[in-house]
Amino acid sequence: MTRSVLPTASGVSRLHPRNPHQGRYDLHALTVSYPALTQFLRNTPNGDVTIDFADNQAVLCLNAALLAHYYQIKYWQIPPGYLCPPIPGRVDYIHHAADLLAESNQQIIPQGRRVKVLDIGCGANCIYPIIGSRVFGWQFVGTDVDKIAVNSAQMIVQSNPSISKLIKIRLTSSVDDIFTNTIQPSDRFSLTLCNPPFHASQQEAESGSQRKWRNLNKQPKNTQKPHLNFGGQAAELWCEGGESAFLIRMIQQSVAFKSQICWFTSLVSKEKNLPLLKKQLQREGAVQVKVVSMSQGQKTSRLLAWSFMDKIAQAEWAKNQVQHNITSSFQN
Repeated sequence: MTRSVLPTASGVSRLHPRNPHQGRYDLHALTVSYPALTQFLRNTPNGDVTIDFADNQAVLCLNAALLAHYYQIKYWQIPPGYLCPPIPGRVDYIHHAADLLAESNQQIIPQGRRVKVLDIGCGANCIYPIIGSRVFGWQFVGTDVDKIAVNSAQMIVQSNPSISKLIKIRLTSSVDDIFTNTIQPSDRFSLTLCNPPFHASQQEAESGSQRKWRNLNKQPKNTQKPHLNFGGQAAELWCEGGESAFLIRMIQQSVAFKSQICWFTSLVSKEKNLPLLKKQLQREGAVQVKVVSMSQGQKTSRLLAWSFMDKIAQAEWAKNQVQHNITSSFQN
């Protein structure tokens, strides 16, 4: 018999203190909010109830249940083969990003439409805009180069009235131009978010999938093409040069928009990339650079944040953008 994975949200929790996904999942509560999850529940030999985390349909249903229970999202579906994100880690990113904004707002997290956020590569799952808009009431613009992903994200937004007026999805035309033709002249963003493709090739992405399977104590039937239980299209998983090349390009291009964005941020999966990225930020004239460590179970990642404004300029900028973002709510 294949061993099931215990229903824990994060193993030994080192999640953000505000993250509600601490410890074990309450599967009973989740099935009350999302009854479809019931079909994937399994009993373990020691009497626990769990799901099989190697079953992509079970993982998808668990995500839908978490979004229904904690964020009142009634419709959440993604096309087959697209990235299914682990929600606790994504929620952590949002809360750490909120702490950045609080630093220039008298240590109070700004909420509501006064905060406008750009999610670079929102994917078919639209997870960051969902969480940020539901937890803090922020406005979001989500972008992606994949038309199927954009259509999926738009369907999720349009199908949930609680977020439909807070999120806009934009199709971008170029993988290489991260901000150009995405940020409009009238846009002002408090934050940018990004979960970059961190593999340098399809082969490297498949090797990463093999490691996931080993962590789950599973072995895919086809060892030549390992099954991705969390899914992911090519643009979501890898790009030429990998994570470091993508983020260096992002840093270089961010200079042109330094007066329109208070904080640029991105996840950094590989710690070894940080020294190179910090040197690039220094070269481009970033005034503030922060690295925040984030952990979810066995996985550790980092939030890299940079700004071309000092703290005084950020406080003034934030004050001036309150009325701007409220009155210009997605009129462009």
